[in-house]
Amino acid sequence: MSLRYALLALLRVGPQSGYDLQKKFDTSVGHLWHAPDSQIYPELRKMEAEGLIEAEEQVRGERGTRRMYHVTPTGDAEYLAWMNGPLSYARVREPASLKAAYLEAATPEAARAFLEQHIAHWRGELEQWEAELERIDARATPMLVDRLAVTPEADRDRVVAFKRLGYENLVGRARAEIAWAERGLELLDRFSG
Repeated sequence: MSLRYALLALLRVGPQSGYDLQKKFDTSVGHLWHAPDSQIYPELRKMEAEGLIEAEEQVRGERGTRRMYHVTPTGDAEYLAWMNGPLSYARVREPASLKAAYLEAATPEAARAFLEQHIAHWRGELEQWEAELERIDARATPMLVDRLAVTPEADRDRVVAFKRLGYENLVGRARAEIAWAERGLELLDRFSG
């Protein structure tokens, strides 16, 4: 269900085509909630069927058209109800933690490779999210620019602060994952001799 709210958040800035949503999703909300194109378009159709969004055909070029989606009052109300309501947490499904819990069955080489790959993955994520924080601070992300353009000036610092809060959580998680895997390497060294 979070995909629906991510799409509503993007559409609350203004009407957008599915293609525009996909691009903005990848460079904005997609950092916080990943969804492939194969999920975005079916969700847009569901949201339209439920009256949360409406689509208008817009002429594009001489023969083409595109569907421009916008949020309906029903969609806006559902989005605000979600924002103001409690979050339903799902049970954790963490494959790396599952694997780590049974690393004694792996060869030391395989265990080391797993932990080193984990560190490399999360260092890449950390680099990406720290760069995004810099872009947020500079108010230079495309979606943030769009959001700020439709936000009263008095509320713009608040928008930036809460966007930053979301990415600070990602940065913290990446650092924790790296530290966790480094501890795993220390355990390997301790138990391997």
